[in-house]
Amino acid sequence: MIHKAQSIGDLLADFIRGTEAETTLLERKIPHVWSDLMGNVVGQFTGEMEVKNGILYVHIHSAALRQQLFEQRHQIIKKLNDKVGSTVIKDIRLLG
Repeated sequence: MIHKAQSIGDLLADFIRGTEAETTLLERKIPHVWSDLMGNVVGQFTGEMEVKNGILYVHIHSAALRQQLFEQRHQIIKKLNDKVGSTVIKDIRLLG
């Protein structure tokens, strides 16, 4: 029997794939992914973020920016999910 060597990270990823633990880990990546995708300008107006039951709650400290992001929310959801490699975010709630 031939065994293929795997890294510990790959073994852990295989072990938690499809579990609640995987979802939790991916949800925790979202704030970092948000910063990378949205850039410094949006980042300056972004406050607290939280993911609950597939909904990303983001505090945006600019009404005009909040409106722009609201209009782009479907594209943002797709980009966030693509970046983490799974459908983690189903909706975004932009709060003032």
